[in-house]
Amino acid sequence: MSSSKPRKPDVPRSRLPRTAVVLASVALLVTGCATGADRAPAATPAPATSAGPELAGGLTVYAAASLKAAFDELATEFEAQHPSVAVHPITYDGSSTLATQIIEGAPVDVFASADEENMQKVVGEGLATDPQLFATNTLVLVVPAGDPGGVETLADLAKTDLTVVLCAAEVPCGAASATLLSNAGVTASVDSYEQNVTAVLTKVAAGEADAGLVYVTDAATRDDVDTIEVDGAEDVVNRYPIVALSDGAGAEVADAFVAFVLGDEGQKVLAAMGFGAP
Repeated sequence: MSSSKPRKPDVPRSRLPRTAVVLASVALLVTGCATGADRAPAATPAPATSAGPELAGGLTVYAAASLKAAFDELATEFEAQHPSVAVHPITYDGSSTLATQIIEGAPVDVFASADEENMQKVVGEGLATDPQLFATNTLVLVVPAGDPGGVETLADLAKTDLTVVLCAAEVPCGAASATLLSNAGVTASVDSYEQNVTAVLTKVAAGEADAGLVYVTDAATRDDVDTIEVDGAEDVVNRYPIVALSDGAGAEVADAFVAFVLGDEGQKVLAAMGFGAP
């Protein structure tokens, strides 16, 4: 019998490369773990912006008639800054008329009054809180271009041979006119009382009246009337408040518009139209 040792089985050739590959892979993994601390951390995603979504929706504004030129421009600028907002055609009228319509249920987002008294009617009904003053205004005497009636002073409004128009007492320009005339000791011979300052200005410009009292800002919009400054007008100042209605359809848009009117841009537009600072 042969005393030679049993022969070891042959290792298949194909197993050697696989072992090498496994060892190499393990080495790479170990190396990666060892050097991971030296690597730069992965970039952290940028935090989401804190700015809210762009304003969108419609906006319904009721504003005193004397604000028409200014608020038409303000609405245009506001829409330009917020392309997804549509300011509906603004309703302009006497502040007392607008306040009554709001109290009766008119769907309004923002109310801008020519006086604090009519604004308080709306606030008193629980329809708004914390109105803010944004402008002031004073009165001036207006006559048709060329002054065919020969009006020179406030005292001339007492002449019975002149046709005189004033705002009705319940609207801000009427209340201010009454105070101005009373302070001057003048009893005007009034032929008609109008529901807003625009109607007074229109009648005077058309030659249907010889004289009337309007705001300086309204007179500045027409070249078919002449103006006569009135002594004491600086003591009779109308203060204009604005507010977003509590039950308005678009609170964010309404609040943004109010802030725009109160802000630097809005105040520049108002000043350019002749309004005084609040």
